[in-house]
Amino acid sequence: MSLSIPSPGRPLNVLHVDDDPMNLRVVEEILTAFGHNAVKAASGPEALVHLTQQVFDVVLLDIHMPGMSGIEVARRIRASDGPERDTPIIALTADIVTRQPDEYLELGFNDFVSKPILVSGLVNAIVKAAKGETALARRRISRIA
Repeated sequence: MSLSIPSPGRPLNVLHVDDDPMNLRVVEEILTAFGHNAVKAASGPEALVHLTQQVFDVVLLDIHMPGMSGIEVARRIRASDGPERDTPIIALTADIVTRQPDEYLELGFNDFVSKPILVSGLVNAIVKAAKGETALARRRISRIA
């Protein structure tokens, strides 16, 4: 079975933030299988440090983490003064009851991928985010125009 997944035309640098080591490993394997570079962070504070030290094309951010939730990490990224402020952020969560996908957009995320993660859904979301083709990117452009 062949997957219909768009290509960004180049390897992407992706920061994946999750407190579950197995999730970090699985997503890393998916990303590297598609030729992308994966940097892993096991917590929100660790992710914020990575973002001040390296430029990323996309951030994959688990919502439910101890200490600092993914929502708090996203708020801090969007409130920063650095270039990371505009980095596309994709919410990853198994909790599809608490919030609807559109609510994540209102919180500053560019897209939403539910767990368990489907390879095609994750890679499509990453490529769309890197190309600026997410709903949040379209909203920002329409506000500027």
